[in-house]
Amino acid sequence: SPSPSAPAPTRSWAAQVSALAQPASSTGVGASDPDAPVTPFKPVREDPFTAAARRQAAVRPAGLGRRLLARIVDSLLLGALTGAAVVPLAGRAADHVQAKVDAAKLSGETVEVWLVDTTTVSCLLASVGVLLVLGLLYEALPTARFGRTLGKKLFGLRVRDIEEHEPPGFAAALRRWLVYAVPGLLGIGVVGVLWACFDRPWRQCWHDKAAHTFVAR
Repeated sequence: SPSPSAPAPTRSWAAQVSALAQPASSTGVGASDPDAPVTPFKPVREDPFTAAARRQAAVRPAGLGRRLLARIVDSLLLGALTGAAVVPLAGRAADHVQAKVDAAKLSGETVEVWLVDTTTVSCLLASVGVLLVLGLLYEALPTARFGRTLGKKLFGLRVRDIEEHEPPGFAAALRRWLVYAVPGLLGIGVVGVLWACFDRPWRQCWHDKAAHTFVAR
């Protein structure tokens, strides 16, 4: 009867790793010779988790001076865009009020002319809507995509999530813009901005706290 075949020799772990690391041949088998010298396995220079932790630890909140300059640039640009868009609305409201004043003069009587009516209020609300939409396009979308607006880019700043230190998602960026813009329209936004002067350690404004973000240098 035929003698049983001898068991195949077992290669060392290092030899198997070296064989798997070689380019596959046309037969799908590693092209290296099992008996060839084995290149010692070299671990990566730095653990990826350690590297990520090191990068996060290197991030620091930006200085208030650069943040103020970046905000001034962004406000001027957004104000110019909004102003150009609401000129027709402002003209319509002014013409409406002037027509009411002229009609009161022609009546020859002493009458009260209300400047606030449905027409002027609708123009005001439409202007606010234009500001919020342009802010969505200028502030929220670039912040979610790149972590910065044009003003922040000019001064080397980025908006980062306070936990992951990555650009915030769209929902957080939109929330950040609304919490900045709405109190600003109501006249109390300056308090939320000045909050960063006293907040520690991340120097967050109200809109940063609402979005769980901070501005990094």
